[in-house]
Amino acid sequence: MSGFEGSFLGANDKISTQAIMECKICWTPYDPAEGDDTRQVLPGTPFIALPEDWKCPNCDAPKEQFLVSEDPGSDAARDADMLDQKTKLLVADFTEVWHSKMRDVPMVNKVLHVQAVGWKIHEGRPLGVLISPWFMNLIQLPTEGEDWSELVAGAKEVISFGSGDYEFIHNARDMTGGYKACSLFSPMGEFKTQKQAVEVAEAIMVALFQEEHRAETDRSADIRASREAELAAIEEAKQAEAEAQAEQPEIPLAPTRRQVLTAGISGDVAE
Repeated sequence: MSGFEGSFLGANDKISTQAIMECKICWTPYDPAEGDDTRQVLPGTPFIALPEDWKCPNCDAPKEQFLVSEDPGSDAARDADMLDQKTKLLVADFTEVWHSKMRDVPMVNKVLHVQAVGWKIHEGRPLGVLISPWFMNLIQLPTEGEDWSELVAGAKEVISFGSGDYEFIHNARDMTGGYKACSLFSPMGEFKTQKQAVEVAEAIMVALFQEEHRAETDRSADIRASREAELAAIEEAKQAEAEAQAEQPEIPLAPTRRQVLTAGISGDVAE
């Protein structure tokens, strides 16, 4: 197979139709978006589609002497393009839901709008956060050529990340197709601005892959320990209050730090 001598040693399948090539003799570029007027090569003609006898318009070096200068169609660029296309459909889908069904629902936060944030390719699939006026979800979409149209709406699946295991619910939309969603916030009333919601979403996409955020203890044990500490603090406050009343000093004493911190709690209990 004939090909160029440059970066991929003649492997034409390693470059995309968008690859911008450069003559390694005189550094003249060939940009497929511009073509080559000297040989009547039309704009939009990929380097790999040039005639075999095509030569550098500046120094007459053959095609084989061209190197890859940049390739917008490389893997990274293709991933970015796929993310752009898929998130645009996702945003359009839920913007339509907003206008047709959710706009007048009391629980929505009307300072917010639908936006895709922090999207990346994770293990071959698009993953990111979707903000809307009524929810913030972590969303996973199928990769190119993967069909999720038969996902059962409401079915659950646990997906693991560096920070732990997360429960996703299967669903599908007309434009988006099948997708998996993990609820982060709902409703969205605590967010004052779109910028605040975006910053939280961006932070989530960073923390999601960090092992230091993985839970080290069972949640039920945490809740029990927290409650026991709370009850102990209440009991201490009650005892301190009883002792203070028993002494009945002529001049009121200044409250201790513990009494200040537990005043609200002990007051509730006394009532």
